[in-house]
Amino acid sequence: MSDRRPAVFLDRDGVLNEAIVVDCRPQPPRSLAEFRLEAGVENACRRLHQAGLVLVVVSNQPDLARGTIEREAVNEVNAALRQALALDAIYICPHDDADACECRKPAPGMLLAAARELRLDLSRSVMVGDRWRDVEAGRRAGTATVFLEKGYQEPAPASADLVVSALPEAVDWIVGRLRPHTIRE
Repeated sequence: MSDRRPAVFLDRDGVLNEAIVVDCRPQPPRSLAEFRLEAGVENACRRLHQAGLVLVVVSNQPDLARGTIEREAVNEVNAALRQALALDAIYICPHDDADACECRKPAPGMLLAAARELRLDLSRSVMVGDRWRDVEAGRRAGTATVFLEKGYQEPAPASADLVVSALPEAVDWIVGRLRPHTIRE
């Protein structure tokens, strides 16, 4: 039996906390004053954690590279998430597309790094996100995927294993999918 654990990889803005939607496109909160948890995520994360799943945030933060947000603001939002939710780790990518890094979703770099560092089994894990980049990163890493349809004016993912509008709607599916592997009756 493998000692690698299943995980739920969670995008941050639009999944755990409310994205600031401008012209039908999601933006991160620019400060702690703009930070609001999405409805029901506290209970959803608690249920996922109680089911034995490792909860890992993987978040693109290109506004750091663009100079439109300060690292302190990103850190404050991450700290607020850690305080409110049962999270095991938070990974961020501070790059923009032009940087061609391995960590910016849709590249799977953050998921692969977390799998190595936290001893996670990607084949028994799920990526949850509200943008095509999240779903594609999960696919490239070998996880199942959940797409949260928010009605943004941008391309939807080509495919996802489950499409819902909010994280709480996905919890039963995620736990049901992973439960036989994680909890002994």
